[in-house]
Amino acid sequence: MGRWEPGTRERLQNAALELFERGYDTTTAAQIAERAGTAKSTFFRHFPDKREVLFAGTGQIADRAVAAITEAEPGTTPFNLLEEVLRAVTKVFDPANRVWYGRRQAVVDHHPELRERDLLKRQAQNEAITTALRAQGLRGLAPDVLVALIALALHTTYTRWIEAPDDQDIAAVAADVLAELRATAATLN
Repeated sequence: MGRWEPGTRERLQNAALELFERGYDTTTAAQIAERAGTAKSTFFRHFPDKREVLFAGTGQIADRAVAAITEAEPGTTPFNLLEEVLRAVTKVFDPANRVWYGRRQAVVDHHPELRERDLLKRQAQNEAITTALRAQGLRGLAPDVLVALIALALHTTYTRWIEAPDDQDIAAVAADVLAELRATAATLN
């Protein structure tokens, strides 16, 4: 295959996932590149290491969340802000790749090194969101509580969506999660 052939990044991600399902620890970047029909140097043009191949694009989550917070009307209630963030972030996930996301999560869940990377990525997202909330004027514990709710809503939505038995729309899952969060929060008063 040509060095600049379209879809190289996706081929590398698919090859990595297939190999990781057989054995993450023994898989090398060179093996991933070979399976994808590219050179090892091509792998490293797209990803800094073999762990990152499963986390490419996660920066979009924080970017979309921050944009939703920044674009929110002044005085937007916390739950409405959470809804805006959830709506913006769920657009990152391609419904055509739902099964791939599920397979990816299974690999992540079974390898401590990948779980650690996942937690670090989520922590970086939370920090970016907290910074954006503070920039919008939220003070005290409000940004921390809201970012915890956003993180819970995002993680729950993603997990329920990839585990759904059918091709359930992620926006519908997010709406259900938000309704459940609202109902649960109401019982805490």
